[in-house]
Parts: sequence; structure tokens; C-alpha cells
Amino acid sequence: MAQTQIETAIKLLLQEAQELCIGGQITELQQLPTALEFTRDYYAKNAPVVVRQAVAHWPAVQKWTPDYLQTTLNDKVVDVAVTPNGYADGLATQDGEEYFVLPLETQMPLSELLERLDDPMGAVHYIQKQNSNFSLDFPELAGDIMPSDLDFAQQCFNKEPDAVNFWLGDERAITSMHKDPYENLYCVISGYKDFILLPPHQLCCVPRGNYPTGVYKRKSCGQFDIDPLIENDEVLHTEWVSIDPLAPDLAKYPQYSKARPLRVRVHAGDVLYLPNYWFHHVRQSHKCIAINFWYDMDYDSRYCYYRMMEQLTSQTDLNK
Repeated sequence: MAQTQIETAIKLLLQEAQELCIGGQITELQQLPTALEFTRDYYAKNAPVVVRQAVAHWPAVQKWTPDYLQTTLNDKVVDVAVTPNGYADGLATQDGEEYFVLPLETQMPLSELLERLDDPMGAVHYIQKQNSNFSLDFPELAGDIMPSDLDFAQQCFNKEPDAVNFWLGDERAITSMHKDPYENLYCVISGYKDFILLPPHQLCCVPRGNYPTGVYKRKSCGQFDIDPLIENDEVLHTEWVSIDPLAPDLAKYPQYSKARPLRVRVHAGDVLYLPNYWFHHVRQSHKCIAINFWYDMDYDSRYCYYRMMEQLTSQTDLNK
């Protein structure tokens, strides 16, 4: 009886949250909100929003071509993630076993990276190091962005960004579905990004597994192997989302049929606010460039609610 009551309650949550809170599309604004508007209408409601052309006036949007970056950065050596399939943090199979795989990390001159981005037959290269690499590695570009335009969010969060990250890659680089413990302001500078989003309350619809963790290693023939990561003589494991929203296997993961993903394309000059713990999957255009600002989430009642949902849904079958 208790299990049936939990399943009924979760189904009610999915229905009412969809009808009353989330709806079928992401809100789009044509101008930046005030701190009060942002806090009241989006942060407090845990709802994403896109502000069209919010940073189109940034010098970066006008200037950051590959030639400009190469000249301004003086062809500096950059940190690059390399994969055979474009998934820098995602699932891959080797010898019949599915792994969560980290990219091969290497360094190369920016000019070499730009050449490799134009090689459709080669490995996939992506600047995507999420350690505030923009602040640490690209100070030459700092004058081309205007972070003060995002003060509305900083006033809401009442803190400085924990990290500012720089992203550059081609259309083969895909970010598999995951969630982050950050409030995220994602600014596209060149090209576009396609986001698929799922709110935290749809956790029960998102299949997850505990996978052995590996890292890509390049073989002498140019192919890749997956090397398991070992700690204390045991293979490390990582929990990761099992479903590919581009081609969901509903026979294997029927619960995903209850999900109601939101889709949005974020163009150059646009800003997406992505609340913490929203699941997201990202594709991009060729040589897309973006900057994102991560603010540490507050571990408030919403986090406690999410943790409760994890426990309640771990053994819940919504397919009855």
C-alpha cells in the first residue's frame, strides 16, 4: 500500500508541476531583468529563462573569430579534451562493458586546435576545462566581456561566481545529459547551442546507473582504448544518466516516456539562466564559443527536497 501511495504521489507531482510551474517552453525575455524580477520570477521558481541578445553588445560577440583568438592569444598553448566520439564526459562501451569515460587531456597550440576542429575524420577536440579556465588561462580576453551586465544575478545569489569557463569546439562535441550543483549563466559568444532540459522534479523519469569509470587513452594506431581508473586496487564508479535524449531507448528505459523535456536554441549574444540540478544535454554549431558563469548553489530546502526525491524514486515503478 505504501509503495502504491508513493507512486500515486509522484505521478501527481509530475502532472501538477508540468501544468502549474514549468509549462511546455522556456520563457524568453528581450531585455535583462532587474535583480528583483530575476529573483521573483525565475530564481525563486527554479525556472530557466533565456534573455535574447542580452550580451550582443559585448566586444567578444563582435570580435571572437578564430583569427582574432589566434592573434590575441599569440597562438598560446591551450588545454584540450580529446575523444573519439565527441562525448568528453559520457558513456561508452568497450569489450561489452559500459563505462563512464573521461576525455584524454592534452595541450596544443591554438592554431593546431583550430586546424583539428576542421578535420571531420579526426578525433574530437574541445576546450571545456571546468576549472574557471577563462579566468586562469585567458586573461588576454577579459576586456572583451562585461560581467557587470550580469549583476542582476549576482545580487540575487549574493556571491561572486565560483568559476568562469571558456568553451570552444565543433559540432561533433556533445555534452551528455547531467546536472550541476551550480546556478549557471550561459553566454553564447559565437554560433549557437542547443539545450535539452529536464527539471529536477522529473528525476523519477531519468534513468541512472553506477558505471565503472575510465579515461580515454590513444593507441599508436590513432584509435582509442578506455583505461579503467583504479583506486585501492578497485575500479572507481560514477553515477551517470543512462539515457541519450537524442535517441532514447524506451524499451530499456520506459520511465523516460514520462519525461517532458524542454528545448531551446541559445544564439550568439543570448544568455541562458540554467538553475542548479536541472538536467541538461547540449549540442552546438561548428566552432561555437561560449562563456559561462557558475555560482555555487545554496543547499537549502530545494536541495533537501531533491534528496528526498532520490530516495523515494530509487525503487519506484511509474510504468504500471
